[in-house]
Amino acid sequence: MKKTLIALSLGMALAAPAAWAQTTTLEQRMQLLEQRLLAAETRAQKAESEIRQLKQTQQPVSQAAPPDTPAIAVVSATPSEESRNNVAAPTLKLSGFGDLKLYGDVEFNMDAESRKGSLISDRDNDNEKWDINGRILLGIDGYRNLNNGHFAGFTAQPLADMTGSMNLDDAAFFFGRENDWKIKIGRFEAFDMFPLNQDTFVEHSGDTANDLYDDGHGYIYMMKEARGRSDSGGNFLLSKQLDNWYFELNTLIENGSSLFVDSTYHGRELVNDKNVVYLRPVISWTQDALSLSAAMESNVVNNAYGYYDQQGKWVDQSQRTGYGAVMTWNGLKNDPENGVVLNLSTAYLDASGEKDFSTGINALWKRFELGYIYAHNKIEQFDQNSLVGCEDDCWITDTGTYDIHTLHASYQIPNIMDMKNFNIYLGTYWSWLNEKGGNEEAQDRYGARVRFKYFF
Repeated sequence: MKKTLIALSLGMALAAPAAWAQTTTLEQRMQLLEQRLLAAETRAQKAESEIRQLKQTQQPVSQAAPPDTPAIAVVSATPSEESRNNVAAPTLKLSGFGDLKLYGDVEFNMDAESRKGSLISDRDNDNEKWDINGRILLGIDGYRNLNNGHFAGFTAQPLADMTGSMNLDDAAFFFGRENDWKIKIGRFEAFDMFPLNQDTFVEHSGDTANDLYDDGHGYIYMMKEARGRSDSGGNFLLSKQLDNWYFELNTLIENGSSLFVDSTYHGRELVNDKNVVYLRPVISWTQDALSLSAAMESNVVNNAYGYYDQQGKWVDQSQRTGYGAVMTWNGLKNDPENGVVLNLSTAYLDASGEKDFSTGINALWKRFELGYIYAHNKIEQFDQNSLVGCEDDCWITDTGTYDIHTLHASYQIPNIMDMKNFNIYLGTYWSWLNEKGGNEEAQDRYGARVRFKYFF
């Protein structure tokens, strides 16, 4: 009985497909075949795409790059429909030799300044000046370090300002050994020997190396003459780190007369005969929040620039040697919220026909900064008969001693619109000049600024 049932069940199972086949229509078979063809086509397209991507990653790189050069996919805003028209996806190819960093910042100012006549420069000649100025900086840094501590890299920082011109901030190449020694060549600023803390608006904090001295105006000497970032030369810097000690020697080679606005000094037009060579050694010691630094800067080339007197005799004006010291207490290292940053600086310049002394103190706490700068100018030579370009706008037109006082303050408003990279700074200054023993009343100048600072 059981054998009979088993045989009957097998027979029905074998007969079922044949019966189903007989009942299946031709139309149903065609639909099934079409579905299978579509699935096969989809699988073929997917396989083709994977093969294309594999070939792209295996393309040979240029001879200058190592064989393991990475290919980085570019995220594009182009619609996907348009991107599918490309033979291959866009890629960004790096050399593979090190890291590449792209960054920048936006800095725009709204300024208001007092009446005509700057104490330290005649570049601003407008009455009660109202101004909007600023620039956008783009930075590109390359860096590579090895397991043995050796490193090399570069930096380039083009600037676009509101006047429609393109400029350059830093452009330098460097190499050395981590936490040991370093060589840097190019356009940059060396060690700051007169820090101004949160510098938002200080009338004479300006540029370094060039156009610092404006004849007929006061001079706040801040050990910047050989610091660098020159428009007429370049820097070669050697530095060494030894435990808490830091040593630096900066060499600046440039047109020495570029220090003076319009190449005039003490009422005379200067003749540039050869480039100057400034040497600027710095030694600094740091222990926790305290740092002490001392430096000097001096031109070592004789007769680099000067003038011819009425008898046709050459007079050398290129002898300039400066000394400086600074003490800094950086409490933000240990207390980022309530720490105080304090700077105390002093500088002295022994120059041809002039002696200058400057000292400054400033403090930063809770994003508020307050500072004071005193400058003393002793003019030993001045040719009134040959005074060039000053007309009635000059403060200093004779030998004698002059004192310049400056108060400056700033406040940071952080995280605008909850953005940590967007800050607003409020800045102000007040400067006045006194002629010691003279009959003129004290002359002053003041201003205020709103600065928008955005990092990206």
